[in-house]
Amino acid sequence: MTQTQARLPGAVPPPPPDEDLAALARRHGLSVSGARPPLASYVRQLWSRRDFITAFATARLTAQYSQARLGQLWQLMTPLLNAGVYYLTFGVLMDAQRGVPDYVPFLLTGVFVWTFTSSTLTAGARAISGNLGLVRALHFPRASLPLSLALLQLQQLLLSLAALAVILLCLGELPTASWLLAVPAILLQALFSAGVSLALARVAARTPDVSQLLPFVLRTWMYVSGVMWSFRSLAASGRFPEWAVLALRCNPAAVYIDLVRFALIRSFTPDLLPPHVWALAAGWAVLAFAGGFLWFWKAEESYGRG
Repeated sequence: MTQTQARLPGAVPPPPPDEDLAALARRHGLSVSGARPPLASYVRQLWSRRDFITAFATARLTAQYSQARLGQLWQLMTPLLNAGVYYLTFGVLMDAQRGVPDYVPFLLTGVFVWTFTSSTLTAGARAISGNLGLVRALHFPRASLPLSLALLQLQQLLLSLAALAVILLCLGELPTASWLLAVPAILLQALFSAGVSLALARVAARTPDVSQLLPFVLRTWMYVSGVMWSFRSLAASGRFPEWAVLALRCNPAAVYIDLVRFALIRSFTPDLLPPHVWALAAGWAVLAFAGGFLWFWKAEESYGRG
């Protein structure tokens, strides 16, 4: 009896040996499991999971300090303690407060705003590698993870800024209409930080050593971003050429810090801002988010494998 005669009725005949398996799969409507969807479809999938992104961020925020006795107070105490250390080191020992009016509000605002960027990037670098169980068990747009962690850090920043407003009031900084400018500045900073965290999530998913190197990069970035010292004092010292000071003032972390200072501190006048500051802030935000999102999406089907 031949193979054809022995075949059971209704059985699907095997493909010819020379037929392309990918073409066979397409002919029967099959697709690769976990394949990267088109960009527009990917964005729609993310939007449809906005409740998951919000709930994931809120749950992580609630659980973050659940084992600590002071609980959520650490969200405020951590940047305040950092500001105290920086004030002692830079403001007192290194005399960075010379020539800087309202140095304490200047320092507190810089530390609070910088902490948001630093925490967002650190969390983004661990978004995939720190949630491999979730990534391998469920099918969902992987960008949900870094975006939800960026939202978590934004929630923390809003709580910290409420406390900062109280501190500024106690230091004599009365609220004015300019305080409203902090809202678009923070939103642009959040967009920038989310884009960079998406890029870091892809890099760290393939190269986990990036997470070990990142704290050193962030610390260097903080020191050159005017968190503890003024660019005016740096320019007045004459130790650096004008173009170098301008480049430091235009780096994205410094731009967002100075915009929030300009909004909240009366003595931080417009001449302390880099030229075309709002266009610069918007450009950094759009470039970082669009580039980071596209680059993360291109590796969508590789996350959680290997």
